[in-house]
Amino acid sequence: MNNHRILPFYMTYPMPLFYQEEDSVQRDLEYLQQMYPTEAKKYQKRVASILDKIDYEGSMIYDEYPDKMRLYQLAGDILNQMKREEEKEEEKEDPEKWNRVGDMIQILLFYEIYKRRHTNHRGILKF
Repeated sequence: MNNHRILPFYMTYPMPLFYQEEDSVQRDLEYLQQMYPTEAKKYQKRVASILDKIDYEGSMIYDEYPDKMRLYQLAGDILNQMKREEEKEEEKEDPEKWNRVGDMIQILLFYEIYKRRHTNHRGILKF
């Protein structure tokens, strides 16, 4: 008698919907980012492009506990770079504007780092 047992299809692949669930998480995040205010979208794109330059294997953004002061310094560098770019375009400034923008850049930077730390190389979030 043949002792080999044939497995039903649903048992051969124990998690068939796993990638579909991760894909829906990624789509939700992208959809919610599309609903950012115009100014926040502009800053988010700029933060993402700057992080692309320091996104490599062994980067400080992938440390188990990233250095808090280095992250604040990176946010300050991004803010200063944006100030220089916008000063060329605008003549008058609101002194409170850059305080608000600085806080927003920190939040966007930390969120972008979080997203990159939990994304594998195929672009799927790992939770």
